[in-house]
Amino acid sequence: MGELKLLDCTLRDGGYVNDWEFGHNNLVSIFERLVDANVDVIEVGFLDDRRPFDINRSIMPDTDCMEKIYGGLDRKQAMVVGMIDYGTCKLENIKPCAESFLDGIRVIFKKHLREEALAYCAELKKLGYKVFAQLVSVTSYEDDEMMDLIRLANEVKPYAVSMVDTYGLMHQNNLKHYFSLLNEHLLPEIGIGYHAHNNFQMGYANCIEMLSHKVDRMMLVDGTIYGMGKSAGNAPIELVAMHMNDVYGKNYQISQFLEAIDSNITSFYTPATWGYNMFFYLAASNDCHPNYVSFLMDKRTLSVSSINEILGKLQGEKKLLYDKNYIEQLYKEYQDVVVDDEKDIAALREAFADREVLMIGPGTSANTKCDAIAEVSDRRKPIVISVNFIPEKPSTDYIFLSNSKRYVQLATALSLKEHSYKVIATSNVTKTNGKFDYTLNYSSLIDEKAEIIDDSFIMLLKVMKKLGVKKILLAGFDGYAGGTKPNYVQADMEYHFTDEQALKLNQYVSDILKDMKEDMDFEFVTDSLYEA
Repeated sequence: MGELKLLDCTLRDGGYVNDWEFGHNNLVSIFERLVDANVDVIEVGFLDDRRPFDINRSIMPDTDCMEKIYGGLDRKQAMVVGMIDYGTCKLENIKPCAESFLDGIRVIFKKHLREEALAYCAELKKLGYKVFAQLVSVTSYEDDEMMDLIRLANEVKPYAVSMVDTYGLMHQNNLKHYFSLLNEHLLPEIGIGYHAHNNFQMGYANCIEMLSHKVDRMMLVDGTIYGMGKSAGNAPIELVAMHMNDVYGKNYQISQFLEAIDSNITSFYTPATWGYNMFFYLAASNDCHPNYVSFLMDKRTLSVSSINEILGKLQGEKKLLYDKNYIEQLYKEYQDVVVDDEKDIAALREAFADREVLMIGPGTSANTKCDAIAEVSDRRKPIVISVNFIPEKPSTDYIFLSNSKRYVQLATALSLKEHSYKVIATSNVTKTNGKFDYTLNYSSLIDEKAEIIDDSFIMLLKVMKKLGVKKILLAGFDGYAGGTKPNYVQADMEYHFTDEQALKLNQYVSDILKDMKEDMDFEFVTDSLYEA
C-alpha cells in the first residue's frame, strides 16, 4: 500500500474567514504546533502578487515574503508548501526552490484553464518545487475532460493531482468515480489528493473513504484545524488525524491540534463563523455557486422554499460560474406572476378617493414615536396603511405586502386579525389559503434600474400614484443606517448595510420622492434620512 499523508491548509484556506490576517504570532504558533503534531505537509499561505506584503497575513506577493514570516522556524519532518490560484502570481516572483522557504507549490485552476495551468506547473517544477495540480470544482468535470486532464498531468508529472470539492458537492459515489479514473490512468509516481468542503457535512466521511482505497501510489487528504475555512469549512484535521492514528498506525499528536484550537483559532470563530448551515446546504443541494444563494438571501424578499425553487432553475455551466445578471433575471421571472389587477385598482381608487393617507414603514421610529403617530392619526383621520408589518398603534386599515419572507413571518398574525384590516399584496406573494383582498401586478411596480428593484416603500408610492392619492403622511420610513445600527422595528426583519450602501440607498429614495412631488405632497411625521 502506498504512503498516506496528511496536509494542513489552515493558514491558507482558513484565511478566507479573516482575510488571512491571523497576526504574526498566530502564524508562527500555528505553524510550530502543526510541526509538533507531525503533520506531513503544511500549507502556509497564498502567493498572490496582487496583494502587498503584510507580516500579519498569510497571503503575500512572492516567495521572499515566506522567509520574512516563517524564516528561522524549524520544519523538522514537514514538507512546506504554498498555493497559487493560477494567473495571480507571475513566475518572476517565485525564486528557485533551493532559495525558498517552500518545498512545494499547489496550483488551483478551473477546468477550462487546465492546459495553461499544467504548463505553468511544469515551469514551477523546473524551479525545483514539488508541484500539486489542484482541480477546482472537480465535480464539474465530465469524464472526457478528466481524461484530458490526466493526459496533461502525465506529461508534466506533478507530485500529486488533487480533487478539490470546492462547493462541497461530493458524496462517496462520485468520490469513488473520480478517484477510480485518476488511479487507473495517472502514472503511478503521481500522488492523488482530496480537499473537502463541508456543505453536506461529508468532508470527514469522504476523507475516510479516500484513505480506505488500498493502492500502491501516495495519497494525501487535506484538513484544517477545527474545520476553519471558506463557506461551510473543511474537514477538521484533528478528526482525520485521529482516524489515521487509529486505523493506519500514524503518530499525529492530537493534543497539538487541540491547543491550536484553544489558543489560535477560536478567536476567529465568533465574528465570522464557518461550518455546516442551511445556506451552504442550499448551494450544495442545487449543485450551484454559493454566491447565488447569498444573492437571493440578500434580497430579503423570499422564503427559503422560494429560494430553493429559483436555484432549481439554474442550468448548465452557469450553475457553478456565478453570473449576477443571470440570477437577477431568474429572480425577476420568478417574482413576475402576472395577474389582471384592473378591478382591484379600480376598487382601491374608489376607496382612497380624496383621502389623505398615512403610510407607516417598519423603521425603528414606528415604535419609538408610536404615540405621536397615533395622535396624528386620531386628529387627521387619514387612511392608514402599513408596509410589510403590523404596527402596535395606530390601528391600520390596510397592510401592504410585497415581500414573501415578511408574509411568512406575519401569516399567523394575519390569520388571527384578518377582519380588522384589508391586505393589498403584490402578485409575487402567494397566500397560504384563499386570496388576498387586493392583488396588484409586481412587475408594474418595480424599478429594474435600481440596485434593489423591489423596494417596498417605492412600490407602495407607485400604488398611491396609480390611485390618485395627493396627500401622504410618512412615518417609520427612517432611511438606512450603516454599520450595526438597527434599521427595523423588529429584530427578525434586520439586516445591515455598509455606510456606503446606506448612503446610496437613501439617495435613491430621496431622488424618487423629489420626482414624485409633482403628483403628491409628502409630509414626514417622523424624522427620516430621506428628508433632504
